[in-house]
Amino acid sequence: MVFLTRAQSGIGEISRRSWLFLILSGLATGASWLFYYRALQLGEASKVVPIDKLSVVITFVLAVVFLHEQWTVKSLAGCLLIGAGTLLMAL
Repeated sequence: MVFLTRAQSGIGEISRRSWLFLILSGLATGASWLFYYRALQLGEASKVVPIDKLSVVITFVLAVVFLHEQWTVKSLAGCLLIGAGTLLMAL
């Protein structure tokens, strides 16, 4: 995206610490997809997918509790609907 938006001139301004976290984030994301597909190979999709979808709810809760992010009625409603939908899929 950086090259598509022609913003590559700012790459040199990224700190080493930020590069470290970008790389670690990429590795964690890749690993999570590998584990997800492995779980799909080993288990039933109807049981694996709801667990994956709960990550949105968990992320919302952790962001509010630990990062003190402000929530809105809209974001809370969306989180509750995702949680309810996940529960319905798991039943």
